[in-house]
Amino acid sequence: MPPPGSGTQEHLIARFRGQSRRLFFSGLILIAVAGATGYFTDNLPDGFENWMLWAAAGTIVLLFVVVPYLAWLSRRYTITTRRVITTTGLIIHRRSELSHARGYTMTVTRGPLQRLWGGGTISLSNGAEPPMLLRNVPNVRLIHEVLVDQVEINQILAHRDAQALPYGY
Repeated sequence: MPPPGSGTQEHLIARFRGQSRRLFFSGLILIAVAGATGYFTDNLPDGFENWMLWAAAGTIVLLFVVVPYLAWLSRRYTITTRRVITTTGLIIHRRSELSHARGYTMTVTRGPLQRLWGGGTISLSNGAEPPMLLRNVPNVRLIHEVLVDQVEINQILAHRDAQALPYGY
């Protein structure tokens, strides 16, 4: 514990992305498109050419494999000893932060598939701003416990620092 009144260093606790289970169907589509393209190349009926097959395969892969992967890649969550940070976007980054010291309420929502895979969605609300959603968090119980511990520790430190300062400052 740092001495009262001194600043505490911020340390990284966890950095993660949402569960990648939504990419399962993208993987299946990629395998099916690759197999179908390999099979039908030079075996197409009259009136169709190979470039049409390759264009259709490229479009399907772009829409159902690349776009979902980029959507998953664009969202990152960071938990430090002072705050929770969500970063979204690949080209234009949007960053939201929520301080542990201010305190917030946590709601964990878990659907049937999320319970099966050990994930869930955590909603963090401080009452003044819109809730921060951590979607498809892997190992949601552990992350929830870490957030509860960090809020408690930061509020204890803030209370101790407020009590340690003499009046008149």
